[in-house]
Amino acid sequence: MTEVIKADICVIGGGSAGLSIAAGASQMGARTVLIEAHKMGGDCLNTGCVPSKSLLAAAKVAQTVRNGARFGLSEASPNIDMAVASRYVNGVIATIAPHDSVERFTGLGCKVIEAPAKFVDSRTVSAGDKLVRARRFVIATGSRANVPPIPGLDKAHFFTNESIFENTVRPEHLIVIGAGPIGCEMAQAHRRLGSRVTLLDIARMLPKDDPDAVEVVHERFRAEGIECAQSVQDLRVENSGGGYAVVLKENGRERRIEGSHLLLATGRRPNVRRLNLEAAGVRYSLKGVEVDARLRTSNKRIFAAGDVIGGYQFTHMANYHAGIVLRNALFRIPAKSTPKALPWVTYTDPELSQVGITEVDARSKYGDSIRVLRAEFSHNDRAQAEGAPHGFLKAIVSRRGHILGATIVGPHAGELILPWVLAISKNLKIGDIASLIAPYPTLSEISKRAAGSFYTPTLYSPRTRMLVRFLGAFG
Repeated sequence: MTEVIKADICVIGGGSAGLSIAAGASQMGARTVLIEAHKMGGDCLNTGCVPSKSLLAAAKVAQTVRNGARFGLSEASPNIDMAVASRYVNGVIATIAPHDSVERFTGLGCKVIEAPAKFVDSRTVSAGDKLVRARRFVIATGSRANVPPIPGLDKAHFFTNESIFENTVRPEHLIVIGAGPIGCEMAQAHRRLGSRVTLLDIARMLPKDDPDAVEVVHERFRAEGIECAQSVQDLRVENSGGGYAVVLKENGRERRIEGSHLLLATGRRPNVRRLNLEAAGVRYSLKGVEVDARLRTSNKRIFAAGDVIGGYQFTHMANYHAGIVLRNALFRIPAKSTPKALPWVTYTDPELSQVGITEVDARSKYGDSIRVLRAEFSHNDRAQAEGAPHGFLKAIVSRRGHILGATIVGPHAGELILPWVLAISKNLKIGDIASLIAPYPTLSEISKRAAGSFYTPTLYSPRTRMLVRFLGAFG
């Protein structure tokens, strides 16, 4: 017999957004139901952020061994066991998994249903042998790997981020289609773990990032032996001798690249199938569920958050969405999703981080009314000491010193971006960063150096020298 469950809020999807909403709602006293059809933790824990950064960590250790000679260590070539690396990745997932587990959420007072969900009507969801009737619903079903209509791909076995971390055999030659963040990270990880790697894209590498910063990453890729082909055309896939061949046009000439394995990293698609959103009166498209600024769908009792609404598909964005939904759904506060300072990081080596507007976009929007401040890691003593002097920080400011954006490419760029996130979100001016006391020697000094350069033209101008000489005449 079908069980009917009544709740204050029902969350569909146990990924980053869904878990944050369910945890918050249940701890604040709401009768909460969480429905998850697959794995708790969603993409981030199982097939995204956690495994990718774990594999990158293993790859970085291998690269450190290769580069040991310059630090006076014996030259060595690491003996890489992909199965052991895979066990390390799975061990990290297993360590974090209890935080996202059914047991933890049940302990928080949340009713967890492990079954596919679909709407029956505008106020009811069916999941397994249960019906859930709630005052508010949240669609947080995330996204999945996009598979583009490349000729021949339907006859090929290929990896996506949802399967690559299950692989325990090192690819001889991995062809990565898609040079966005996932493609770039996995290309470098596998190259450092001993595979030959070719990286392809119909556009340029990391197209949303500052081109100067991307070139620093590209230069490192070339130095490590990753072959990159950008702005290619007419891709098709063929079977070839137990592996695959990708045929393409590059600079107008046809080229054939043969490899042992394929990895698709060609974007994401929202998970909206099988939800029967039509029954709930929820509008959606190929881009995702349509929401307003308060993250309400066309059915105002139903919210949506995270990757399923498209846009910036980051775990930290999903967590931000969770706060907006909780304020609206539980407290009826008309909070709006208007992130002023959204950072993102690509975890290649060197890392590339961004917040606010890039130089290209700033010049397009503001013309010559901006100033670009730049500091090089080659001038940072800590970076030199650690043998990582490549890259730079670029800050975009108005002529009056208002911070519009920042790009960092270099060691630990993801950690170094936070002061700039704070500055933009709190409307700080460049002088607020320039006046900070940064500990020496640290990589964080690069922020102070860049900010200080805003005042260089004035401080060391002929007018200043004249003033100093004038004041000196009085003793």
